Amino acid sequence: MADETNLQGDAAAPVEQTGGEQREGRGRGRGRGGERGERGERGGRGRRDDRRGRNNNNDEDQGEELIEKLVHINRVSKTVKGGKRFGFAALVVVGDGKGRVGFGHGKAREVPEAITKATASAKKKMVRVPLKEGRTLHHDGKGRFGAGKVNVRSAPAGTGIIAGGPMRAVFESLGVHDVVTKSVGTSNPYNMIRATFDALQDQTSPKSVAQRRGKKVADLLGRGGASQVEAEAAAEAIAE
Repeated sequence: MADETNLQGDAAAPVEQTGGEQREGRGRGRGRGGERGERGERGGRGRRDDRRGRNNNNDEDQGEELIEKLVHINRVSKTVKGGKRFGFAALVVVGDGKGRVGFGHGKAREVPEAITKATASAKKKMVRVPLKEGRTLHHDGKGRFGAGKVNVRSAPAGTGIIAGGPMRAVFESLGVHDVVTKSVGTSNPYNMIRATFDALQDQTSPKSVAQRRGKKVADLLGRGGASQVEAEAAAEAIAE
């Protein structure tokens, strides 16, 4: 009986060891899985944080309210063996209403996609234009592109935007409230907008001229016959 007990005990011992190894193996497996889980969680958290950071950047870009104006949509067709393929070209003007404006055009098979491309292109090419009192231009100007010629003039308060078609979209997006314009030549919206931007890019403010010449704004404004007090008051009222 003692021998049987010893045999049973000896036989049982390896089983317990085997079970222990299995348990240890399982424990190791769990440990590895846990490590992998921790790594995965860490990696996942890192990716999520990166994504959140990217989304925050996009939200900041989208946080700026922009005025988008669809100026023109052109439909073109291409004749192929099976029939006709239609495409669309969109011209869009984008501005913040505070002195920044840009235009862009995009082409696609569908209208919404073409507008999206044109809007993205316009946002990349925005330029800043100095404004007088935040409502009109500082001085008159002329712009030309191809066969398109435009004349722009500053106007007193209450005049409104006297412009037609594509030029009106540019000034509304720019934030101008009083301006008088005239388009001479072609009525092609692409050439008209490019000529308008040519005229706007030539706009300068008394502040920039004074900095370039190393003088004060009041000195430049006082040369028109105005008194020193009036020139200083006008210089303080100038806002770009």
